[in-house]
Amino acid sequence: MMRLWRWLYQYYFRVDTDGWQHIPQDGPLLFVGSHNGGLATPDLPMFMYDWYRRFGLEQPIYGLMHPKVWQIFPKTAQVAASLGAIRAHPKMAIAALAQGAHVLVYPGGAQDSFRPHRLRHRIHLAGRTGFIKLALRQGATIVPLVSWGAHDSLIVLEDCYDQAKYLHRLGMPWLFNTDPEVFPIYLGLPWGVSLGALPNIPLPVQIHTRVGQPIRFPHYGRDTLRDRTYVMACHDIVVTQMQALLDTLAREVAT
Repeated sequence: MMRLWRWLYQYYFRVDTDGWQHIPQDGPLLFVGSHNGGLATPDLPMFMYDWYRRFGLEQPIYGLMHPKVWQIFPKTAQVAASLGAIRAHPKMAIAALAQGAHVLVYPGGAQDSFRPHRLRHRIHLAGRTGFIKLALRQGATIVPLVSWGAHDSLIVLEDCYDQAKYLHRLGMPWLFNTDPEVFPIYLGLPWGVSLGALPNIPLPVQIHTRVGQPIRFPHYGRDTLRDRTYVMACHDIVVTQMQALLDTLAREVAT
């Protein structure tokens, strides 16, 4: 399997990556990313492969994957598990950090990976704060991670989830009897034009990834979890730093 990932990394996506010098030597570390490319999200496995290419198995890292992927697409989940994906659940993340492993999370979920192509330059974490609470609870340093290019591995024209939800209330069943949380219209392989969050084969586009400066907050501990204002302030710090990182990366790639 690693041979396949290496071929995808070197030849299919031609990954260009930097910023690894920013990774602190001491943990625990929570890598927070923004991803693209629908269900395939090629920037995620390419980062995981890059990690093991650099650090081997001596320093494990686990990527949190949405439980619905394990439920609906078990074979896809098994492939992702070969690179260290685990089911996205607070207990799983806490256990990984407590054992000395690092954790990779993409808080924006499907709303992030299926965001319309016109919003490719925007960090979209969907307002979720669970990753902040995880970092505060475990005393973890957040390491921001951004990528550019994977948004062209399929072209999301629009997310029509509100319209699909209305039709569902009128009686239209959800595919796989599961609320998809998004309902994109996209151009990509193998469907040509797709309605809904169907699996896709990413187009062979170059992916650029960048690891940013680590983020530490003023206060940690379980008491901070009850302060919603503080949690949201920490969230905004992460989004602001990630947005600046993505803006810089996109500008450099364009030139």
